Amino acid sequence: MQNDNMMIRIEAKNPDVSRNLERVVRSLEGIQIHPVGATDETSLLILELGEDTARDFHYVESLLSTSAVGEVFLTCHQPGPEVLVQAIRSGAKEFLPQPLVDEDVTQALLRCKARRNGASHKEPAKVGEVINVIGSKGGVGTTTVAVNLAVSMAQKEGVSSVALIDMNLLFGEIPLFLEMKPKYHWGEIARQVYRLDSDFLMNILSKHSSGVHVLPSPAYYHYDQEEIPKIIERVLQLARSMFDVVIIDGGHSLGRISSKTLEMSDRVLLISIMSLPCLSNTNKLLESFRTLGYPIKEKIQIVVNRYEKNTEISLKDAEESVHSDIFWTLPNSYKTTMAAINQGKPLFEIAPNASITKSLKQLADTLMGDEEVPEKRPWWSLRQRNSTKADTDCRSKLSRRVA
Repeated sequence: MQNDNMMIRIEAKNPDVSRNLERVVRSLEGIQIHPVGATDETSLLILELGEDTARDFHYVESLLSTSAVGEVFLTCHQPGPEVLVQAIRSGAKEFLPQPLVDEDVTQALLRCKARRNGASHKEPAKVGEVINVIGSKGGVGTTTVAVNLAVSMAQKEGVSSVALIDMNLLFGEIPLFLEMKPKYHWGEIARQVYRLDSDFLMNILSKHSSGVHVLPSPAYYHYDQEEIPKIIERVLQLARSMFDVVIIDGGHSLGRISSKTLEMSDRVLLISIMSLPCLSNTNKLLESFRTLGYPIKEKIQIVVNRYEKNTEISLKDAEESVHSDIFWTLPNSYKTTMAAINQGKPLFEIAPNASITKSLKQLADTLMGDEEVPEKRPWWSLRQRNSTKADTDCRSKLSRRVA
């Protein structure tokens, strides 16, 4: 007769660690130490790392790859950041720092038990879309677009879950835009990466009244740049499996961390405005992407913010100067946008009928495939037919200056 208890095997080098683990396990119902020689399936292995961590991680990976155990917990005294990251990469579900705390061990075991009991009727994982909103320079409205696009997505029928992640590491302002005081930021994940799973991530996220789940950036940056990209990769992989849409506020700088978010993104919205310095930066970023090899051109969509039709630089001029199409234009609604920011509210709450709010809603619909890209330039054909040599010379000079 099959044993319904969750069977656990403990492999600890320190006898005291082994005795403590056994004591906690025996205090819980439905969880049992795997008897020597028993043939029941091993649901969980708790392994204490030794001096040769590379060998231990290889051992873990081999057990999991052959399904010899269901899950693996690791433990050791004062693990460094590299050990914690490697633990996650090896497939370990939990890391129990020493000295062991009974409550931490108990909660980890109960989470494992819940995962085991729910595995038979677990819903298929989502395959959400990661949309990275980045600015061609500071002050172009990157956070405004990211926040309000996320809120617009959350209002859509057919979209059940939206996450908004602030990767603007030094100047993250999403909580101010939504008048939130989150208890946690993604620095909590960096400190406790050994606990990273869907339950832990959901507990770290803060839910806004619009339905958007927010993961803010730290108030200041003091984490190991070597390890953070690996952690961010894991966070985005997990978020993609939990949410229909993941919006990233990517700030306006390139580095190891932003490169990782770009690599993980399904779509990149590059925010620009109709000014010479901004178009020049847009051109430089596009060239940087080509050098990096990602994101590929097909994933990049240029969005012009604060657009006004009658300006010295036309959309046609801008497209020729950056050698790319303009995907979308957002109207210049400075007063409305600033009112929303200063009140800490999304645009749909304070100005649902404003042109900027409607444009962002249409952008969300288009990104989700509900609408085709509207015709933005019916006046171009007339201008092209009547263009003068002066117009051509002007565009040629702009292209040279932007390049």
